Amino acid sequence: MGRIQRKKSSAAKKKKKEAAAKQPAVDVKDLDKPGAKKVTLDGGSAKAIKTKPAAAKRQLAVASPPAAKPKDNVFTKSAQFLREVKVELKKVTWPSRKQTIGSTAVVIALVMLISLFLGVVDFGISGLIRIVLQ
Repeated sequence: MGRIQRKKSSAAKKKKKEAAAKQPAVDVKDLDKPGAKKVTLDGGSAKAIKTKPAAAKRQLAVASPPAAKPKDNVFTKSAQFLREVKVELKKVTWPSRKQTIGSTAVVIALVMLISLFLGVVDFGISGLIRIVLQ
């Protein structure tokens, strides 16, 4: 299923633009240094980002001790499930009251229309069968 995206407020968009405008200009010669990564920004300008060597990343990964696993019983699994449900429900964009009432009205109207149609068809077919059987 697709996930519904939240619209950003105009204040958040404005802050993002201001933050992008405040970034210092990067000298092109910084891009040639070892450990620098070239990133192209929206305006077409380039920015140099220093990265850690891969060996340092591997050392950090090896140095951390393994996490202790809790017992996998019904209670811990259900508690974990409920925590995940709570996190997912926070991501949901709920409809407004007006949208909910409008959608409910449309559903009720369509159900009535379809039930009327099926009732007429049923009455017609049962009448035809009576005529054929006599």
